[in-house]
Amino acid sequence: MTRIRFMALEKSMDRQEKEVHFPSLKISDYYGSMTFNQTVMKEFLTEEAFSAVMRSIEKGERIDRKVANQVASAMKAWALNKGVTHYTHWFHPLTGETAEKHDAFINPVSSGRAIEGFQGSQLVQQEPDASSFPSGGIRSTFEARGYTAWDPTSPAFILDKTLCIPTIFVSYTGESLDYKTPLLKSVATLDDAATNICKYFNPEVNKVFTTLGWEQEYFLVDEALFMARPDMVLTGKTVFGHASAKDQQLSDHYFGTINSRAKAFMQELEIESHKLGIPLKTRHNEVAPSQFECAPVYEEVNVAVDHNQLLMHLLEKVARHHNFRVLLHEKPYAGINGSGKHNNWSLATDTGINLLSPGKTPEDNFRFVTFLSVILKGIYTYEELLRASIASEGNDLRLGANEAPPAIISAFLGKEITATLNEIEKMPGRKPLNGHNGKNVITDIPKIPEILLDNTDRNRTSPFAFTGNKFEFRAVGSSANTAKPMFVLNTIVAEQMNLFKEEVDILIKSGLKKEDAIFNVVRSYIKDSKPIRFEGNSYSQEWVDEAARRGLSNNRSTPDALPAFVSKSSIELFEKHNVLNRIELEARYDIKLEKYAKKIQIEGRVLGDLAINHIVPTAIHYQNRLIENVKGLKAVFDEKSFLKVSGNQLNTIRDISDHISSIIELVEAMTEARKKANAFESNYEKARLYHDEVMPFFNTIRKHIDKLELLVDDELWPLPKYRELLFIK
Repeated sequence: MTRIRFMALEKSMDRQEKEVHFPSLKISDYYGSMTFNQTVMKEFLTEEAFSAVMRSIEKGERIDRKVANQVASAMKAWALNKGVTHYTHWFHPLTGETAEKHDAFINPVSSGRAIEGFQGSQLVQQEPDASSFPSGGIRSTFEARGYTAWDPTSPAFILDKTLCIPTIFVSYTGESLDYKTPLLKSVATLDDAATNICKYFNPEVNKVFTTLGWEQEYFLVDEALFMARPDMVLTGKTVFGHASAKDQQLSDHYFGTINSRAKAFMQELEIESHKLGIPLKTRHNEVAPSQFECAPVYEEVNVAVDHNQLLMHLLEKVARHHNFRVLLHEKPYAGINGSGKHNNWSLATDTGINLLSPGKTPEDNFRFVTFLSVILKGIYTYEELLRASIASEGNDLRLGANEAPPAIISAFLGKEITATLNEIEKMPGRKPLNGHNGKNVITDIPKIPEILLDNTDRNRTSPFAFTGNKFEFRAVGSSANTAKPMFVLNTIVAEQMNLFKEEVDILIKSGLKKEDAIFNVVRSYIKDSKPIRFEGNSYSQEWVDEAARRGLSNNRSTPDALPAFVSKSSIELFEKHNVLNRIELEARYDIKLEKYAKKIQIEGRVLGDLAINHIVPTAIHYQNRLIENVKGLKAVFDEKSFLKVSGNQLNTIRDISDHISSIIELVEAMTEARKKANAFESNYEKARLYHDEVMPFFNTIRKHIDKLELLVDDELWPLPKYRELLFIK
């Protein structure tokens, strides 16, 4: 065993479980203690300032500078009481990560002293250098000015003695350079559209909230083993590695007893999350060894997105306290399940109604079916755009791999709701209808009878599945910033809701009763969107064939999927609702393509380096050892005996030679393919060539290396193997 691998394994096996001193208080005693939440604002703000902030959160009213000064003073006082020394505007640039620039509270005064200061102007707006963030051509490198602006709808929080203020990030010329800005705009436009439809059913509804509950999957790997794998360090995944004799085939890890070392990590993660107001509630083992999941209670979508970005930071930070590293890549290991981030999306009113929750009265269910049909029609119309919203190089490896939904977007509703929609589709108008199975499922449209909660199974193969009172968008990748799929989904649904209201109002003006007008449009939407509904196994080839017959897209790769983001219909959609303009959309398209190509480029370079500088020399070394052994055998045995005893070793020498030659040839060819791709200035052409001509080398090279892993003496193999990486000691 190589010295590096031996030391990594020795550190892993000798790892002592970290002693964590957990608070003796109840969770409720310290929950949100590091957030500038409403309770804290009531304590530190004047009544005038508190009311102004709440009006901004609830009604979108602007906060004037006078009030901003009061809020800033209160934030500073609260933060200083917590031992904070710095503040930062915390934002989501187009890297997909979060960003921050820290400034100290101190202001120098005379006599060499300093005082703590923090003004409303510093709270409301800052100017970070925007030149090195991805801009997709919106800004030149020499044009550095960009602005961050306070988002009062997401509470400020304290992290590592720093006051973090959630903000948007825009360019000097006003274009969005972040994920939060379009998300906030999409929330506002969906609120308006959904509220208008709600008033058909209840005039007292004045606001509709978009809610999100995410489920975060991740892998843990021992830090010593992680550091001994350069591919993990540089790409977040393994670029080769032979399957372990045992991995997930027995399904014994799924929901199993949590390893004590992993549990200690989870407990600290939950404590830190709860202090920051992240409502983590669930933890469990996932399917693959060393794979886990955590999930919070749902929240308003903007806060939920911020909390997920913050949680991914906490995962990395807390893991190091326990000598772990966290893998958020969608497919860190070949041959076992990858990781996703299921987005549970719904709509709720200010009157306390979940619009996607079937009710107990015919009127409630008529409202439910109305919103359901509108959402289905929107998803059907913009299914390619929704696929583009979750496209990435990591997610491409996961989607459709018999462990995650396919790249074909479809919606699952379950047997009972599907039967209800089918009945509505057949009806010429509102009249009595006999039910099925001896039950009156529908008696008088629109008076739809009770639809029981949780009246459907869960289809884990569906990318967009109805799960009782929400849709679960299961196709989102584990490393994704959830703002992107959420602002896309919000905008799609808002557009369809506006169209729905226009159609209903036209029918009402023509003399139709309101209920009949709503029913007629709902029925037409149910018919039109039928191709997007699928109740079967989305992993099957039969569904691939059926989806093609229905005219649904199957964009399996990021270069295939992303053009939908800048199609004529998408640009018109986002510009109509003032979520993103053409320049901003084209910039994001270009950034995603550039990122895709660079990720594949890095992976190819890492694979080539490890193959030529680690694996090939190791294989040659072992081959030479075998050759010397064969020479020794020839010296002590006669010809007949020699041939008998050396046959297997000679075959192994030949196999090693073949694999070495193939690896060298393939790495050289892959390098030439990279050079060819790099020569293109167009990010689309570059991404396309990396996908079509560079990536195919990865699996071929990997097969030869994985074969060598089985042939070469374990003592010599330079890198930790899957059987060592996957099982926590």
